[in-house]
Amino acid sequence: MIAGIDEAGKGPVIGPLVVCGVMCDEETVELLKDMGVKDSKKLDRAKREELYNVIKSLCKVEILKISVEDLNRLMECMSINEVLKRAYVEIIKSLRTKVVYIDCPDVNVERFKHEIEERTGVEVFASHKADEIYPIVSIASIVAKVERDFEIDKLKKIYGDFGSGYPSDRRTIEFLSSYLREHKSFPPIVRKRWKTLKRLTTHTLSDFFEV
Repeated sequence: MIAGIDEAGKGPVIGPLVVCGVMCDEETVELLKDMGVKDSKKLDRAKREELYNVIKSLCKVEILKISVEDLNRLMECMSINEVLKRAYVEIIKSLRTKVVYIDCPDVNVERFKHEIEERTGVEVFASHKADEIYPIVSIASIVAKVERDFEIDKLKKIYGDFGSGYPSDRRTIEFLSSYLREHKSFPPIVRKRWKTLKRLTTHTLSDFFEV
């Protein structure tokens, strides 16, 4: 049995952070590869959701959703990477795995690897872009992405279409700018410590992407 962990939503200014861990045997990994599993960013939404349902039926899955409210509270005293590390440790303990592959959020892969090993006592294989390298991490990335998409869909029913929620998305920036003008504050679904919000209060929308 091997396990993989990935996240969806580390970078957005809107919405929750979702961390997913999956565990299965190597035969199941090969089966899922044959069905089209790869890095979730390389799959369209329909394919991700198709695979999501299969993964949920074949693998042990642990999902941790960290709301905007909790992120805003936690990030008063720690970085987003520390939030992720804590989530990874919690998921590893829930999976009760002996080996885990993780998409590393830290610039220093070895430091991250040793820190997670010390906190959990399991063998860790970590790398940048692990969702492209290790199929078990690709499997986790699909579940995390689908779960975040579901959460974003719920928010859009309330606030309208604000795009992806990422600072690089013009629709997201236009939504935040418009909301700020109308309400004199940002909506409660934003991450308050993101520099994006400060930039929106000090720059016009027209020059936002040129700054």
